[in-house]
Amino acid sequence: MVSRMLTVPLLFGSALAVMGAAPVPATQPTPAALNFTVKNIDGQDVNLAQFKGKVVLVVNVASKCGNTPQYAGLEKMYADDKDKGFVILGFPANNFGAQEPGTNAEIKDFCTETYKVDFPMFSKIDVKGPNQAPLYKYLTSVDTKPQPKGDITWNFEKFLIGRDGKIIARFAPKTTPEDPKLVAAVNAAIAQ
Repeated sequence: MVSRMLTVPLLFGSALAVMGAAPVPATQPTPAALNFTVKNIDGQDVNLAQFKGKVVLVVNVASKCGNTPQYAGLEKMYADDKDKGFVILGFPANNFGAQEPGTNAEIKDFCTETYKVDFPMFSKIDVKGPNQAPLYKYLTSVDTKPQPKGDITWNFEKFLIGRDGKIIARFAPKTTPEDPKLVAAVNAAIAQ
């Protein structure tokens, strides 16, 4: 069996401790959407299984996009709900209009200085194309609502994953963090 591994980093090394993430017991299988190891923005390995039991919003982000102001709403959503078992995972990608040209260090500086981002951020990856990260290969292969399976269409596409590790919904890039449908879906997942 081929292992699905990707490397993705967190914005802050201490973010997992702050979020209260606990290791997943070895006797329980890890849900498919969380069965990946990625590198955080600082280059450290992060096993996404650490988020098992939380509601997770996975977002491919970019610093020079018309959707970039969504960082503010995402950070507010995270700040409001992180104590309820909710986390946002930001994955910078340069797949659309070269709108994420910077290095991981530049992305981290931009996010913290401009939007005060405190949710976990990861190393820049490809979310589509021949070098698509394994996590995104999986996310885009699952048929969801309101967006169906298939390629990521632009920056700030969102995948909502339930506490059981299953994908609940997929939202288009223009769906803002304040959109009533996204807010309702997140609140319903948190309540479960």
